[in-house]
Amino acid sequence: MAGGVIATGSGSEQDFPAKLTLQVFICTAIAAFGGLMFGYDIGISGGVTGMDDFLLKFFPNVYVKKNHAHENNYCKFDDEYLQLFTSSLYLAAIVASGGASLMCKKYGRKPTMQAASIFFFIGAILNVSAMNLPMLILGRLFLGAGVGCGNQAVPLFITEISPPKFRGGLNICFQLLITVGILVANCVNYFTSNIKNYGWRISLGGAAVPAVILLVGSFAIVETPTSLIERGKKEKGLKTLKRIRGVDDVQKEFEEMVRATEVANQIKHPFRELMKKPSIPPMICGTIIHVFQQFTGINVVMFYAPVLFQTMGFGSSASLLSAVITGTVNSLSTVIAIFTVDKAGRKKLLVFGALICMVAQCTIGVILKKYLTETSKVPNSIAKVVVLLICVYVNGFAWSWGPLGWLISSEVFPLETRTSGYFFAVATNMLCTFIIAQAFLSMLCHMRAYIYFFFAAWLIVMSIFVMAMLPETKGVPLDEMVERVWKKHWFWKSFFKSSDIERPKAMVQLEHQEKPNH
Repeated sequence: MAGGVIATGSGSEQDFPAKLTLQVFICTAIAAFGGLMFGYDIGISGGVTGMDDFLLKFFPNVYVKKNHAHENNYCKFDDEYLQLFTSSLYLAAIVASGGASLMCKKYGRKPTMQAASIFFFIGAILNVSAMNLPMLILGRLFLGAGVGCGNQAVPLFITEISPPKFRGGLNICFQLLITVGILVANCVNYFTSNIKNYGWRISLGGAAVPAVILLVGSFAIVETPTSLIERGKKEKGLKTLKRIRGVDDVQKEFEEMVRATEVANQIKHPFRELMKKPSIPPMICGTIIHVFQQFTGINVVMFYAPVLFQTMGFGSSASLLSAVITGTVNSLSTVIAIFTVDKAGRKKLLVFGALICMVAQCTIGVILKKYLTETSKVPNSIAKVVVLLICVYVNGFAWSWGPLGWLISSEVFPLETRTSGYFFAVATNMLCTFIIAQAFLSMLCHMRAYIYFFFAAWLIVMSIFVMAMLPETKGVPLDEMVERVWKKHWFWKSFFKSSDIERPKAMVQLEHQEKPNH
């Protein structure tokens, strides 16, 4: 989601006639398989790290601690190389997202999605055939390159082909497919965990399936009109716009796309624009939302759900089944956001979601502090309550911080800094995901049950920030975000001159030009 979403109206976006066409629906469904790739990897990595055959081959020290040594319950999986297996993907994703943002602009969204699927496919093949740890980590790096390219191109693609009034719901389809990917991975792990010697290979190799679907399907979808116009293909852009809107009366929207693209092309150094005072409010809000998203603790649950459940005393199969349950809740709950985000607004969902997550995590922390000592197991009935509470937590996240983190950061940047600003948002997300993935097992070992209170404290901080500092972007046209959001906010308005916005000279000139007559 690192590219710029081109503003499409000087007035209200609803002025542009459009239908929700079959073409848009098909393109969204195919592109969203980039989210399925990402989700499958999140779910599969946590499952295989709990499989004995996998640990015995690549992490024998962890295998010994898990099965033979009388180890602290909280520390049996604490191994820096095991954490590197999960977290190395996100280092590669940070680098790849930067290259993907440039590729999106120069070559288009489709080629970037195709590159994502190819990288991901190579990574899956390396993992399924891995004979040693370096080969396994190399595969993870290729998977990370695929994730970085996919997370840049897919949401941008979906946003740009979507009719404005359906943009929020269609964009969340990307997050929905992430949750479906996690669920599919959990189901695969549940069945392959009983296959001796090579069950983990089947799990890791399954990542190739969504990559192939995205690659093949990408040849059947259109390029976005914005990308075509951006690269000088105006006639093809107009033809494509008519096709995806399902109406012939698209001239007004087309003209606005052309003008917005001309403005964007005048900005030679968008990263320098981010250093100017008016860029600070969207830069802070657009990036910190991703810091907060990761520090809700969601990836602790999604990455390491089977590990967590085994820590509480579940057997290997039972822990994987519990992960399937939480994955199902995650997918079903995400659907709620699709139908509420454009009605309830972003801020309400974020605050209520954080409240639910905080209550669930604090309760889990209290239970584990009481029942899970260094050597004991949680009673079966209590463990089931913990699974239920994790489901409550996942539900609260799935319709709030999960999809809205990505959506909000794609809305808040003005046109001239949207590509560069969104790159920082995506890179921030990948960096924080890496930090959490790399540190969690060690944190679990040292903080024990208190780790849940750690993330609950973060939820309090982020709720306060949302209520006080994050403006509501529901229903605000993209090209009016500065005037109607940032300059009206009680605090952020101080970053703008009262007389005018410090906008680039090229933008001011173009904004005062009369629209061409047709």
